[in-house]
Amino acid sequence: MKIFDKNNDNVVVVIGSGAGGGTLCHELAERGVDVVCLEAGKHLNWRTDFVNDEWEMFGRTTWLDKRTTSGNWRVAKDFPNLPAWICKTVGGSTYHWAGASLRFQEYEFSVKTTYGDITGANLLDWPLTLSELEPFYDKAENKMGVTRTNGIPGLPGSNNYKVFEAGAKKVGYKNVHTGRMAVNSQPRDGRGACRQLGFCFQGCRTGAKWSTLYSEIPKAIATGHFELRPESHAVQITHNAVGKVDGVLYHDKDGNLHRQSARLVCVAGNAFESPRLLLHSASAKYPDGLANSSGQVGRNYMRHMTGSVYAIFEQPVNMFRGTTMAGICTDEARHEPARGFAGGYELETLSLGLPFMAAFLNPGGWGQKFSELMDSFQNMAGMWLVGEDMPQESNRVTLHPSEKDHYGVPIPHVHFDDHENDTAMRNHAYGRGRAIYEAVGARKVVETPPYPSTHNMGTNRMSASPRDGVVNKWGQAHDIDNLFVSDGSQFTTGGAENPTLTIVALAIRQADHIADEMERGNL
Repeated sequence: MKIFDKNNDNVVVVIGSGAGGGTLCHELAERGVDVVCLEAGKHLNWRTDFVNDEWEMFGRTTWLDKRTTSGNWRVAKDFPNLPAWICKTVGGSTYHWAGASLRFQEYEFSVKTTYGDITGANLLDWPLTLSELEPFYDKAENKMGVTRTNGIPGLPGSNNYKVFEAGAKKVGYKNVHTGRMAVNSQPRDGRGACRQLGFCFQGCRTGAKWSTLYSEIPKAIATGHFELRPESHAVQITHNAVGKVDGVLYHDKDGNLHRQSARLVCVAGNAFESPRLLLHSASAKYPDGLANSSGQVGRNYMRHMTGSVYAIFEQPVNMFRGTTMAGICTDEARHEPARGFAGGYELETLSLGLPFMAAFLNPGGWGQKFSELMDSFQNMAGMWLVGEDMPQESNRVTLHPSEKDHYGVPIPHVHFDDHENDTAMRNHAYGRGRAIYEAVGARKVVETPPYPSTHNMGTNRMSASPRDGVVNKWGQAHDIDNLFVSDGSQFTTGGAENPTLTIVALAIRQADHIADEMERGNL
C-alpha cells in the first residue's frame, strides 16, 4: 500500500471508510487522485475476524463511544447512551447493514414543493433531481451488484419472507418481492453467492454482501494512489489564513496526535461524527464551526420513522434462517395525505437473533408475558417499518457542554423529538403490519418501538442557498470550497427508502466532480 508523507499537501483526506467515504476513496484513486483515508476503527479481516455470534460482533464493531440523548423518542429512554447502532471499523456500517438498496422516488427530491408547509417541519427541496442522479444510481447498482438490476436475479425467499408475502397479497398489496439487495444471488465481482446463513448484521463471512471493507478499499489500494490509516481518530480540521482547509489533526491507536496536510478534505464520519468534527473545528475565523455560516451544522437530524411488528404462529417459522432482510412491500411508499400523514413508508422483513430480540422486543420489560414471547421465538415472523420522517431544526447534534472523550473532545449530544407526522405514519404502519400477519393466521401480534438508529441523515444538509444548509448539490461546503461532506448527513430529506444506495450514488457523483475540478485547477 502506498504511504504518503504527512506534510504532503496535495492529497485528498477522506475521514471515514463507510458507504460514502470508502466509495469516494476508490473512485478518486481510480481517477489518479492521491487519497489518505483516516478511519477511527480497526481494520478487521472479514475472513478470520467475523464470527456468527451477535453479542461478540456487536462489542467488536459497534461505535460504543459515549453519546448522550434527549427528546421524546423512545431511544432516549431505552438506550440513552446508544442513540445509533452504527460501526467503528474499516467499512463503517457497510459491515453491519442488511443490504437493502432502493432508489429515492422523484417526488422525494422535492418534498417542500410536494407537501407544502407542514407545521414544525423544516422542509426543503433537494438542490438536485432524480434525473440528475439516475446515471449514478445505475453505476452504484452495478458496483454493488444489486439484485433485480443489471440482469441479476433476486434472492430466494426464506420462511420469514413466505409468511410476509402470503399475508401482504391477502390484504391486497401488489409490489412484494425479495428485494433489491446488494447481496449476491450468484457469484459476482470476485465474491460468492449468499449462503443464507442469517447473520447479515454480524458481518458477511462469505463476502456475498457488498461492503467497502472488502470491495472498495482493496480496489483503492490496488491503484497505488491510496493509503488507509485505521485507528486514526480525526479531532479537528485545520485551515489557512484565507480560510481554506489545509489539514486534519488525528490521534493514532496509541493516542499520539498527528497532522496530515491536505489539498481538500472530505468528511464521511456519519451523521453524528461529521457535524461533531465540523463544530469542534471552530476557530477565530469560524467561531461557530466550519461550514456553519447558516447555523445548520448539526440540525435537521433524521433517523427515519421506524418500528417493528412480530407475529407468533402455531407452527415454527425459523425466521433467523436466511438473509436478515429477506423481502419488501413497497405499496405504502407513496404520498397520499388521505392516510393522515405526508410521505410514505416501506414494510421490510426483518429477523433478529435471540439476544437482540430480547434487548429490543420490549426494552426494560420482563415477567411472564415477556418470557412467553421469548419462548415463542421459533414460531415468530418479523418485519421492520421504515418511512420518511420530518426534518426539524430542533432535532440536532451538539457538542456536550461538559463531558469529553478520552481525546479531550466534547462528546456528541443527540436531541430528537418525533414529529406528529412521524407518529401518525408509525401508527398506520403498525396497523398494516398487523393486518398482514392476521391475514395468515397469526395467533399473536406484537408491535415494538424503534431500536437505536441505523439510518442517520441530515445534519449537514444540501441546499441551493447557503442560508438554508451546509453544502451544495455536490456535497461541497457553501463556505469553504475545498471542504466536502460525503455521507448521509448531506441528505436534505430522508425519503422512505433505505439510504445506502443513495449515499453511494452521491459519492460516485462527488468523486467525478472533485477529480474534474482538480484537473481544471479549480480545487
